[in-house]
Amino acid sequence: MGILSILIFLPLVAALLILILPATKKALYKYIALGFTFIQLGLSLYLYQHFDPSLAGIDQLSGYQFVEQLPWIRLDLGSIGKLEIDYLVAVDGVSLPLIVLSALVMLMGIGASWHITKSTKGYFTLLMLLNTAVMGIFAALDFFLFYVFYEVMLLPLYFLIGIWGGERREYAAIKFFIYTLLGSVLMLLVIVGLYFSVINPTTGAHTFNMLHMMNPNNYIDGSFFGFINNYHEVFGIPPRLIGFIILFFAFAIKVPIVPLHTWLPDAHVEAPTPVSIILAGILLKIGGYGIIRVCYSIFPDVAATTNWWIALIGVVSILYGALNALAQKDLKRMIAYSSVSHMGFVLLGIASLTAEGVSGALFQMISHGFLSAALFFLVGVIYDRVHDRYIYNFRGLASIMPKYTAYVAIAFFASLGLPGFSAFIGEAFVIIGTFNAETMLTGIPRWMAVGGSIGILLSAAYFLWTLQRMFFGQTRLQGGQAWQNALVDLSIREQVILFPTLALALLLGIVPSLIFGNLNASVLQLIALIKPYL
Repeated sequence: MGILSILIFLPLVAALLILILPATKKALYKYIALGFTFIQLGLSLYLYQHFDPSLAGIDQLSGYQFVEQLPWIRLDLGSIGKLEIDYLVAVDGVSLPLIVLSALVMLMGIGASWHITKSTKGYFTLLMLLNTAVMGIFAALDFFLFYVFYEVMLLPLYFLIGIWGGERREYAAIKFFIYTLLGSVLMLLVIVGLYFSVINPTTGAHTFNMLHMMNPNNYIDGSFFGFINNYHEVFGIPPRLIGFIILFFAFAIKVPIVPLHTWLPDAHVEAPTPVSIILAGILLKIGGYGIIRVCYSIFPDVAATTNWWIALIGVVSILYGALNALAQKDLKRMIAYSSVSHMGFVLLGIASLTAEGVSGALFQMISHGFLSAALFFLVGVIYDRVHDRYIYNFRGLASIMPKYTAYVAIAFFASLGLPGFSAFIGEAFVIIGTFNAETMLTGIPRWMAVGGSIGILLSAAYFLWTLQRMFFGQTRLQGGQAWQNALVDLSIREQVILFPTLALALLLGIVPSLIFGNLNASVLQLIALIKPYL
């Protein structure tokens, strides 16, 4: 078993250990989860340190590193051919930073779970199962294996929201599950269509290998998703366009884009703080990663012709999410809508099809991952103390919680894209890439860059307005003296969880090459894959 497989399945060992231990040892569950996830973060950093960006690519197996490939399912289907499913995992400059991010955010989630007392065995077991599924999604290069991890991810999230959530937890869990399941069921249809359209050039068998799907030469002439023909048009629509739209729809639910975003505020508001951290920090990134790895890499021809519409959806998501965040009175709901807006930059950057735009989109995904995790943790701090998140119920918190105020102010300034922080780099590169797209003839007009810039201005408005309303002025709390006594400042544990994320935001804002250095070659390969179709 290679280091990448150890990284993926290490949390399963922790889950089995938690299940085996008797209830009398329940105090150990959180320490087991924390210890194994800490080791996982160390392994991911080891991979990142030993990754050679000069070998990174997206069009052939030799471009991927830490490759592990084993035959998994082999069946002779007679006249249909042979079924070929591999256990194939590897990383490139796109997936590896997201694996490191996932390990970090998962560690934050476990740290935020320290005071969970309800059914701790089930809770930490589900967290570890979710951890394995997420890592598998980012590493899998066999579409069948990718789909298995994608489906496994749904189950723990459904129960984590539905059992440990707020008053309307069942509604939020069911809404999340139905939205995501709809996307994944449609995805399965395209996966099957691709399977019967692609052959392994070595064995001649049909294959789920995503790398073979990225090569036009491996498609069977006359097949449903063949590059060469449109024999199987449905209502005059080319089959490759249909496949792209279905897969984009499945991943766009995760991003989420407007109007497929309505599950997100409900899920965030009802989910416990640790699950909100994982939802914002990791789950939304799976949507962006899926669009890059699957939609754009397997359907480059369609990506080149639909990018105007995808960029438009990105701009709408930026502005709609920001305006909704400005209107919110619940602090957690405000941050949830800010995620819709900030993930719109990811879509806009990807659609620009420029090196700056796509690199900026990936950088924004990583930056938003740990910053949104920090923001939801900060909301959880105040909610755990007084069980209230209504913005107008708090005023003058700076005088009674100075450390908390300092962390919130830094997180808000980092998230709104202040120069010197990571979000500025991501958003600036997306705007630059979108502005240059017209010159690069990718079909994206410059007014979309202006729309994105307005979104940055709106994010400053809702973050600074919230900071002014809650933290400054004469102290006034809805709960009176009882709240004032309960609102104690940040503990050492809470500061240990928060400090690395804000330090990382500053570090990446000053030295963005820590990320750009590893992802640049993979981004250039992706653009080279799509460019012939522009």
